[in-house]
Amino acid sequence: MTLRYGLIGSGMMGQEHIRNLNLLEGCEVTAVADPDEGMRNQSAVTAGGAAAFADYKDMLAANVCDALLIGAPNDTHYGILMDVLDTNLPILCEKPLCTTTAHCREVLAKAEGRAAPVWVAMEYRYMPPVQRLLSELQAETVGTPRMMSIREHRFPFLEKVGDWNRFSARTGGTLTEKCCHFWDLMRLALHSDPVRVYASAGVDVNHLDEAYEGRTPDILDNAYVTVDFANGARGMLDLCMFAEGSYWQEVISVTGERARVEARVPGPARFTTDGRERASEIEISHRASKEVIREEIEVDEAILSAGDHHGSTFYQHMRFRDLVTSGKGAPEVSLRDGLWSVIVGEAAEQSARTGQAVEVSL
Repeated sequence: MTLRYGLIGSGMMGQEHIRNLNLLEGCEVTAVADPDEGMRNQSAVTAGGAAAFADYKDMLAANVCDALLIGAPNDTHYGILMDVLDTNLPILCEKPLCTTTAHCREVLAKAEGRAAPVWVAMEYRYMPPVQRLLSELQAETVGTPRMMSIREHRFPFLEKVGDWNRFSARTGGTLTEKCCHFWDLMRLALHSDPVRVYASAGVDVNHLDEAYEGRTPDILDNAYVTVDFANGARGMLDLCMFAEGSYWQEVISVTGERARVEARVPGPARFTTDGRERASEIEISHRASKEVIREEIEVDEAILSAGDHHGSTFYQHMRFRDLVTSGKGAPEVSLRDGLWSVIVGEAAEQSARTGQAVEVSL
């Protein structure tokens, strides 16, 4: 069986999805819907001759796909989801689920009782070094996870069609748009839900010389965020969006009473001086024995070169494909997970503006 995908939105991330689906056995992009003619036509070619539509409603009416992938700008997710949830098609929706918690809650309410799965694309879970970190936590290598830190020092937001990612009103804000991945990882690794969020953040370097219809971009470009969890664990994010050239783009550490496990993820090859892909690493530091184990995590070169997320998009699609084709099980990243990541991101944006800690709940 070949699973036929219809893409709604085919910009930068949509292109990455197509390249990865082209590598994955049993998958084919048969239709692309995008109001931008240039991206629509380019995506149809990249997909090997997919049908192209200016309006996703026309694509749905054509009945040419078995599953939907929503990769349109963040602020369009809500409207698209409220339409496509009426179909019986499986859905993979890019993060964030919506730009506000209110819209996320409406989506969850509408999806209640739906037979076909809806999976939120939190692909950072599927980076091979992160998968290894999660397996060590499952094996209780660290004991009980007490503290988790994530450092992302990376390049600024890239240019996108219509410059939609320059303003918080369209993205949900940096701490939702970019960092929803990290709130999701914290919940997953610490086995608990957040109760309190505090953020200190600013717009200090990026995009200050840009103007769009007289407006200067307002997206945060650096932040420290702490998150308290119901089980007493703590998470911390160190984000810098003007640190291109950092050897490790993400460093993710979880510490318990027995050990610390750290995953180190390099940035995309196009941001390195030599243009070559780097291997990721895992390091395990045992408290009692003082033994330190460090390993490189190998990933196939073709998978790495298909996107900017260290292979995670490919492995996420593999799991989504298996869920859909088997007809068994539930999405590994649920709508509830998507809602939680927006709850924390929205609270972090509020905290950064007000200087006050924000209590959160489902």
